[in-house]
Amino acid sequence: MNIRAIIPAAGKGTRLGTGEGDVPKVMRICGGRPLLETVLDSVRFIPRENVYIVVGYKKDCVTGYFGEGYHYVEQKIQKGTGHAVMACADEFRDYDGVVLVTFGDMPLFRAKDMKAMCRLMEKEGASCVLMSAENPSLDLWARIIRDENGDFSAIVEGKDCTPEQAKTKELFAGVLCFDSKALFETIPGLGTNNVQGEYYLTEVPELMRKKGMKVLTYMIKDGNDLRGVNTPEDLKLCEEELLKRKGSKKK
Repeated sequence: MNIRAIIPAAGKGTRLGTGEGDVPKVMRICGGRPLLETVLDSVRFIPRENVYIVVGYKKDCVTGYFGEGYHYVEQKIQKGTGHAVMACADEFRDYDGVVLVTFGDMPLFRAKDMKAMCRLMEKEGASCVLMSAENPSLDLWARIIRDENGDFSAIVEGKDCTPEQAKTKELFAGVLCFDSKALFETIPGLGTNNVQGEYYLTEVPELMRKKGMKVLTYMIKDGNDLRGVNTPEDLKLCEEELLKRKGSKKK
């Protein structure tokens, strides 16, 4: 299977404060090493030369630490997750294969689930497969909205949910895989009509569905995998989970 990965990693991480100095969010230490290093470990089933890291704030901190072998794409102004993927369009112009998108500040996803998503997409001939899970403690997370037939309809960011949508238990986990041609054909249609005024990558599956493309979901068992890092509390929770996993491997 022909797979490339895009990892948005351009943010500053303002809400984390400056306890570790003025470094990009993905370079914050979690479980003894930078967040992004753990994320890159989870996509080691993809050759390094097929991994595209989207850098921005203090990009030299990232490129200097991880060195050669990866592709680095600059997102000069951070206008959301969709904008980060848009920045890769030129690099993917002649590529025809699977694109896995996972985020540099979400270190708990597992390689086996990402592989399974990519296999499902290839097997079913889908344009997109998105990861979902349930975790009642993440009440501001994006929801998976389904139609009357139970098929995927949309992803709605937690901040944009109606009270009825907020009752939905199935959450968007933050990992997607796409058919590359379908992704870069669809992504120019993104708008910024949302609370943040940003380009949300989460709108792409809905646009694909409206075009008649096949969009599927892949639900993972452990809802803790959804946790990302935005606050010092998030960082502590992710570190605890990573250390727990490390301990269980030694037993």
